[in-house]
Amino acid sequence: MFFSVVIPTYNRLAILTKCLEAMEAQRWEGRYEIVVVDDGSTDGTVAFLQDHPERFSHVRLLVQDHRGPAAARNLGVAGARGDTVIFIDSDLVVTPVFLEFHARALEEHAGDAVFTYGRVVNTCNFEHPESEPYKITDFSAAYFATGNVAIARRWLEKAGPFDEAFSLYGWEDLELGVRLKKLGLKLVKCPEAVGYHWHPPFTLKQLPSLIQKEYERGRMGVVFYRKHPSWDVRMMIQMTPLHQALWGLLSLGGRLNEKTMAPLLQYLIDRGKPQLALELARVFLNWYNVRGVYAAYREAGS
Repeated sequence: MFFSVVIPTYNRLAILTKCLEAMEAQRWEGRYEIVVVDDGSTDGTVAFLQDHPERFSHVRLLVQDHRGPAAARNLGVAGARGDTVIFIDSDLVVTPVFLEFHARALEEHAGDAVFTYGRVVNTCNFEHPESEPYKITDFSAAYFATGNVAIARRWLEKAGPFDEAFSLYGWEDLELGVRLKKLGLKLVKCPEAVGYHWHPPFTLKQLPSLIQKEYERGRMGVVFYRKHPSWDVRMMIQMTPLHQALWGLLSLGGRLNEKTMAPLLQYLIDRGKPQLALELARVFLNWYNVRGVYAAYREAGS
């Protein structure tokens, strides 16, 4: 088994460095390469990797103009040499046995139409991300998400590439997942292949960009639905009366928003509870997402 670990990145040099150091520290003795695809970064990522080949002996660097993660992953897969592809994000720090456990799980199901899905633990601890415990909020019911997944290359070639019409934030991996499911692939969970997904501690300054992401996710959700007009996809993208009622009710019709909740959120942040503040903020962030998806759906004339 020859792993190609495909990592798209855009302006994440500090955490990318930790991500690559963790990948270089793997205990697995099999063959692997790390295909880093720089998506037009302006923070010195390319120069740094070119200047430090001795630190990252498994890394092969590919470069493209800023075109988004779907295009970056496609370039990575096209340039990969391995027979098995692992997708992770550039802000994921894995354990030393990460590759070993993905390999074990795949070997246990050799000959079956499967892919393995590792555990992702969210953390804002930059210095020691691996110290974060698994939390109920880390649970994911996603079928195919590129934060931590291993799959034989032949299945990617059969399903086709990531759809680059997903030019904004969200859904390009889950859309590919729909195509993989139609091919009959089964998900095998591999919780021992742990990756710690780092993000900076939540602050109120992040709210405008988070709200923008929710609108973008809504717009890309409609692209997803137009390709696969099913009830399952409607549920995923939150384009149902149930989601309208749920987030409308919880946000009091939008009255609980980034302005009215700011004092409470700041109170929690000041007391060292930024993650709790973010979870509360998701009440109105989800409301923005639902509004965004329906607005995009109307604009598309569907």
